[in-house]
Amino acid sequence: MIFLTTLPLFWIMISASRGGHWGAWMPSSISAFEGTCVSIPCRFDFPDELRPAVVHGVWYFNSPYPKNYPPVVFKSRTQVVHESFQGRSRLLGDLGLRNCTLLLSSLSPELGGKYYFRGDLGGYNQYTFSEHSVLDIINTPNIVVPPEVVAGSEVEVSCMVPDNCPELRPELSWLGHEGLGEPAVLGRLREDEGTWVQVSLLHFVPTREANGHRLGCQASFPNTTLLFEGYASLDVKYPPVIVEMNASVEAIEGSHVSLLCGADSNPLPLLTWMRDGSVLREAVAESLFLDLEEVTPAEDGVYACLAENAYGQDNRTVGLSVMYAPRKPTVNGTMVAVEGETVSILCSTQSNPDPILTIFKEKQILATVIYESELQLELPAVTPEDDGEYWCVAENQYGQRATTFNLSVEFAPVILLESHCAAARDTVQCLCVVKSNPEPSVAFELPSRNVTVNETEREFVYSERSGLLLTSILTLRGQAQAPPRVICTARNLYGSKSLELPFQGAHRLMWAKIGPVGAVVAFAILIAIVCYITQTRRKKNVTESPSFSAGDNPPVLFSSDFRISGAPEKYESREVSTLD
Repeated sequence: MIFLTTLPLFWIMISASRGGHWGAWMPSSISAFEGTCVSIPCRFDFPDELRPAVVHGVWYFNSPYPKNYPPVVFKSRTQVVHESFQGRSRLLGDLGLRNCTLLLSSLSPELGGKYYFRGDLGGYNQYTFSEHSVLDIINTPNIVVPPEVVAGSEVEVSCMVPDNCPELRPELSWLGHEGLGEPAVLGRLREDEGTWVQVSLLHFVPTREANGHRLGCQASFPNTTLLFEGYASLDVKYPPVIVEMNASVEAIEGSHVSLLCGADSNPLPLLTWMRDGSVLREAVAESLFLDLEEVTPAEDGVYACLAENAYGQDNRTVGLSVMYAPRKPTVNGTMVAVEGETVSILCSTQSNPDPILTIFKEKQILATVIYESELQLELPAVTPEDDGEYWCVAENQYGQRATTFNLSVEFAPVILLESHCAAARDTVQCLCVVKSNPEPSVAFELPSRNVTVNETEREFVYSERSGLLLTSILTLRGQAQAPPRVICTARNLYGSKSLELPFQGAHRLMWAKIGPVGAVVAFAILIAIVCYITQTRRKKNVTESPSFSAGDNPPVLFSSDFRISGAPEKYESREVSTLD
C-alpha cells in the first residue's frame, strides 16, 4: 500500500456554488523545476446578474492591491507586463469561460512567490481575489523515506517530482539502488485538483550494511539538457552486534589489564561489562574499555560484555587468567602415628598455572606431581625411620614456596646394643642408649644390692635426649672389687624393654657418645673422678672402712648426702666404699 506524501495543495473556494458570489479556485501552492514551465490552474466566478460583454483579467505578483503597483504578470487588456515576465507568461484559460489558468515558462528562482488574480468585468466590476497560489521553484527531486527503516523489514522509498508543465514531462530514474531492489514507476498522479506529480517507487529489504547508504533519484526532461538529482541517506535501524573484543587474556598478578568491547548498531548501544551478574561499567557508546589495575587472582574468571538497544541485543564473553606464583602450601593429615600404622598426608597449594609439587625428606624425593595443585603422600606401616622433618615444595615459572612439617612416629623403647658398663679403678660407668617415642623413663637396677636408680635422681644419673635417642649414664663410685650386675629398663606407654648391660675391659673407662653433651660431659665426669680419688686417699690415712653384716645390702652412693632407696639409714655417709 502506498501513501504519497505530497506538497500541501488544496483549492481555495470563496463561493460554494457558481453564479452566487465572487469566488476563485486555485492551488494554495504549486512547484516546478527551474528552467521548465508551470501551469497554475485557476477558475473564478462572479454574480450572474452582471452579464459582462467581455471578461478581462490581471495576474499580479506578490500583492493583490493595484494601488501598491505590484508587478503585472499577465494583463488581457493591454498585454503589458513587468519586464521579469516578458515572454514568460500567457493565459491558458478562457476568461469568458471563467478559466483563469496561467502558464509561466523559463522559470528562474526570482519567479518564486505569490500569484494573485483580478477579475475585470468593466467599469466598477473589478475584483481582486485575496486567495492566491504560491509558486516554489525547485531543482532537486523529492525522495520520501519512511520515518523508520529497520533492517530485515521491507521498506518502500518513493521519488516524487512535480509534473505541472504541459510542455515538458519528467522522466525518473534511481541512482545507487544496485543491490537494493528494482524500481517501479507509478507514472503521473494527481494530488489535488489542478496539480500533478510523477512518482517512482523502490521496494527492498534493507540490511545493516545499507545504513548510511546514499540513494539518489534523477529527473530528466527529454530533448533538453535539464537534469535534476536528489539524494537521501538511509538511516537503517538494527540491533547491536559485538564486533571487537579481546581474545582470552593472560596477565601476571599485579599487572594492568584493559578489556575492550566494541559493537556495531543503530542507534548506539548501551554497553555493559559484567562479571558474575554484577555490573562493572556501562555507557552508551560504540566501544567501552574495562580497566583493571594491579590484577589479583580474585579477578580471574569470565567477563561478559552486553550490547543492547531498542532493536535487540548481543553479548560475548572473554576469559581473564591471572598468572601467579604458588601460595604457601598447606599440609593436612596425620602428624603423629604409631609404628605400623598407615599415614596419609595431603599437601595442597594454589597457583596459576598449576605447580610442580614435591615432598622431600632429608633431600630425598618421596613423592611428586606435575601441574597439579594437590599431592598425596602415603606411608604404609610407618617405622621410626619415617619420623622427622619433611618439606612440601610448590614451584612454577613465577616462583617457589615451601612448607615444613614434622611426622612423629611413636613406638615402644628399644635399647641399643651399644649400651654397656665399664670400670676403671674404683669407678663404674654404665651407658644405656634407648630409642623411643615418646621419651621413655629409664631406670638402672642393681639386683645384688636390691637397688634401683632412675633418671630423676640427677646426682647419680645423667640423661640427654637427641632426636629419638635418650642416653642415660649411671656412675658408681667406690672400691668395687668386682663390677656389679646392672640392668637397664626403659618404659613408655607402648611397652618396656630391659637389658643387662655387659661390662667392657676392667681397666678401661667407658666414654659415651651422647651427641650434644660431647666433651663437656666427659670432662665433668673426669673432674668428678679425680676429686673422688683424692678424697678417698685422704680418708684411708685416717680411718678404716666399716664392716657390714651378711644380710645387709650395701648402699651405693654417688654424691654427698644421698641415700640409695632400700639402704639402712645407719649407713648414710658422704663417702662409703662399696662391698660385694
